[in-house]
Amino acid sequence: MQINLENQTITPVTTRYIQRAIRQAEEEQAQCLLIVLDTPGGLVDSTRNIVQAILQSRVCVVVYVAPSGVAHAASAGGFITLSAHIAAMAPGTRIGAMHPVQIGGLPISPDRSPKLPTNNYPNNEEKKETQKTPSTPMTDKMVNDTVAWAKSLAELRGRNADWAERAVKESIVVTEKEALKEGIIDLVAEDVPQLLEKIDGRQVVLPQGTITLHTAGVTETQTIEMWWGERVLAAISNPNVAFMLLIFGFYGIMFEFYSPGWGVAGTLGIICLVMAFFGLAVLPINYVGLLLIALALGLFTAEVFVTSFGALALGGIICLVLGGLMLVDSPVGFTRISFVVLIPVAAATGAITIFLITQIVQAHRKKTFTGSEAMLEAIAVAAGDFSQQQDQYAGTVCIHGEYWNAISRNPVKDNQNVRIRNRDGLTLSVEPESVNHSTAPESS
Repeated sequence: MQINLENQTITPVTTRYIQRAIRQAEEEQAQCLLIVLDTPGGLVDSTRNIVQAILQSRVCVVVYVAPSGVAHAASAGGFITLSAHIAAMAPGTRIGAMHPVQIGGLPISPDRSPKLPTNNYPNNEEKKETQKTPSTPMTDKMVNDTVAWAKSLAELRGRNADWAERAVKESIVVTEKEALKEGIIDLVAEDVPQLLEKIDGRQVVLPQGTITLHTAGVTETQTIEMWWGERVLAAISNPNVAFMLLIFGFYGIMFEFYSPGWGVAGTLGIICLVMAFFGLAVLPINYVGLLLIALALGLFTAEVFVTSFGALALGGIICLVLGGLMLVDSPVGFTRISFVVLIPVAAATGAITIFLITQIVQAHRKKTFTGSEAMLEAIAVAAGDFSQQQDQYAGTVCIHGEYWNAISRNPVKDNQNVRIRNRDGLTLSVEPESVNHSTAPESS
C-alpha cells in the first residue's frame, strides 16, 4: 500500500491521513505501507503524532523521499524519515534542516541557516567553527529536547545519532548519497519498483515480532487516497484559504446588515465563517493576531455607521494586515498568510467599506417621497376659503389626492396654492403661494 505526501506541509490533516492509512494497511495485512514523502516541514505536534503512529504500527512503514531531483525531507520530514522502519531516498533528493523554532516564527539561531556541506564531519578547525548566538533557558530547552528526540529515533532504528544531533543543532542538509554513506537512510532507489525489489527479504522488527518482507516482483501498489472530508479539511486548513473564508464571511454578514431581511449573502457568510473557524482550529493560532483581525472587522463596521472621514477604515486596514501576519504561529513561511493574499484582501475590504459608506450617504441625501417628511415644503391646493379663527385662518387643503385640515396665518382663497411648512398630527401649517391655479391636483 502507498500514500503520497508530495510537497505537503505536515498538519493535523496529514496526521489523520497517515494514521488512517496505517490502520487500513494493518487490517488488510499488507506487506508494508510506503509513504512517498516530499515536505518542507510542518507542525511539531503533528510530527510527533505521526512518529508515534509509525513506532506503534503493526505493519512495516517505508518512507521514500521522492520524486527524484525535487523532493526533500526538511524539518518535520527528517523526523518522519528517521522513525521509519526502512528509510529510502531517490536520486537528487535531500534531507535535514531539523532545527526547532520559537513561537512567532523566528529561528532560535537565525545565523545558522540550512547548509549543504561537502563533508559532514570536517577534520580541520576552520570548518568546525560555528557562530555563537545568544541563547536563553527557553531556547536551550527547546533545542535540547529536540536533539534528544532526534537521537532517540536514530538510535532506535540503528541510524546515525550524531548526524541527527547536528541536523537539529546546525540545520545541516545532506544529499541522498551522503545520507546513505553516513547511515542516515537504508538505501537509494530510482523508483518505487526498484525500491520494492531492494527491500525484498529484509527483516523488520514490529511490536508483534520480526517479519520478513516479500516485495519482489511487485510492480504496482494500492494507493490510499485522501477521502473528500480530508481533502476539504486540508484545503481550508491552508492559512491563506482560512483567512479568505474568514473575510468573505464578514463580507456576507456586513452586506446582510446593510440590506433589509435575511438572504443569500448572510447564509453564505455564516457558512464561510464556520469553515474558516474549522480550518483555523487545526492551525497553531496566535490569539493576538485573531484579536487584531476582529478589531479590524469592528473598525470597518463602525466606519459604516460613524463619520470618521476614513480614519476607522484606515485603522481597520492596518489591524487587518498586522493580524494576518500574526494569525498563524508558524516557524516558516509556508504555513503563514501570504502577502499576495493579505494585501489585496485588506485593500478590497477597505474599498468595500468605502463603497458602503458612499451608498449610505447617498441614501441619506435622497429626498423622502413617503411619510410626513415628503409633505414638508410640498404644494397643496385650498379646497375652499379659509375661515378666520382668532389670530389664524383654518380650512382644508388637497395634496396627493388626500384632504387635510390646515391652518394659516394669512387668508387663503379657494383653489389657491399653499406651501406646507409643518405638520402637527392631522393638521398642516401652510402658507399661501403668490401663484394661483384654477384646478386642484389630480387625485391618485
